[in-house]
Amino acid sequence: MDVSGYNHSDSITINASPDDVYAIVSDVSRIGELSPVCQSGAWDDPAQAGKEGAWFTGHNAIGSFTWDTHCKVVVAQPGREFTFVNHGPNGEFELVRWRYTLEPVGECSRVTESWQVLPAYPDFVAAGDPNLDVKARVDGMAQMARDGIKETLANLKRVAER
Repeated sequence: MDVSGYNHSDSITINASPDDVYAIVSDVSRIGELSPVCQSGAWDDPAQAGKEGAWFTGHNAIGSFTWDTHCKVVVAQPGREFTFVNHGPNGEFELVRWRYTLEPVGECSRVTESWQVLPAYPDFVAAGDPNLDVKARVDGMAQMARDGIKETLANLKRVAER
């Protein structure tokens, strides 16, 4: 399955500096304040918190269904970009890339959150249930990401502007 079209981004302007906003998005222990799906996060090695190459575990929930994901930070540029890749429940496959970019707009920040499905995702889904309609699952996840990004950015704005 070609996943090249499964990406989405949205932006918001926040009345806070890029450094202040970066401090929020790069602190995975605060993800529960922002995300409608990821309820909490914790660094696997607190000594590596926020650094490129650091791993963290996200605890997710949709209704009563819960699961963990193991994620690796791939870009950590304070005040500019924080990007991580979701490697799934066992940390084995590069499934989805999440990216936050920040740019100054006067004394404010323009924050863009991006989501991109990576090539291993369809096979990962199919391995869990070979009878599952993989395209329908990825389509549903794409809609959830579009809605979730809007909600996450609105929550980020609320948290950063307190």
